[in-house]
Order: sequence, then C-alpha cells, then structure tokens
Amino acid sequence: MIDINKQIAYWKDGSYEDWLVANELVDNGRIRHGLFFAHLALEKILKAHVCKKIGDLSPRTHNLLKLAELAKLELSSQQTSALAIINSFNLEGRYPETELPVPSKKQAAMYIEGAEEILQWLTQAL
Repeated sequence: MIDINKQIAYWKDGSYEDWLVANELVDNGRIRHGLFFAHLALEKILKAHVCKKIGDLSPRTHNLLKLAELAKLELSSQQTSALAIINSFNLEGRYPETELPVPSKKQAAMYIEGAEEILQWLTQAL
C-alpha cells in the first residue's frame, strides 16, 4: 500500500531543495541550469499536488501544465503562461536539439519571480 503522505512530503522536500539550487545557479550566472532546476522545483511541488488529489503515485511526466491539470488546479492565465515558459527549460536541459538562446539575467529574474509566486502558492496549498 502506498503511503500518500510520504509521497507528498518527498516531492515537497525535493521541491524546496531544487528551488534553493535554482536560485544559487541563477545568482551565479548559470541561467540555463538555474531555470532547469526551477522547472524541477515546480514539477515536484505539482507532483505532490497530484498525489494528494488522486491518492496515488504521480505519473512520470515532466510537463508542468499536464501535472497542474491532473491535480485539478485552477490556474490564472498568468500562472499558465509562467508554467509554459518554465516548461521550455525542462526540454532544453534534457535534449540538445531544443537548445534556446540563454535568457538575459533580467529575463531570468522575471522567470524566477513568476515561478516563485506559483511555488509559494502551491506550497501553502498543500
């Protein structure tokens, strides 16, 4: 039998750790890697919500919008847009053919800010 609370705690704790790494990397100019870790942080907190909602393991997907849908979260258009942007850094971090231009530090700060707002909202809602 699956201990859902243990699963939720696992994903939530991992999200927090990845968020710290994301910020460290972006602050040190490792923007692409930092945004990849921002994606991981959001992915993990969303997987915690999926586990909570369905009472089972979260599916093995990295798509933030799909995870939000599975968790039955009502996202604003701004949140949906922010998740879509961060989603692109998941693919870029995994597959060389999807490499995008590295965002400027200013762009990265905007992406991190949007991701942080969502992350805080999702963490508080658990």
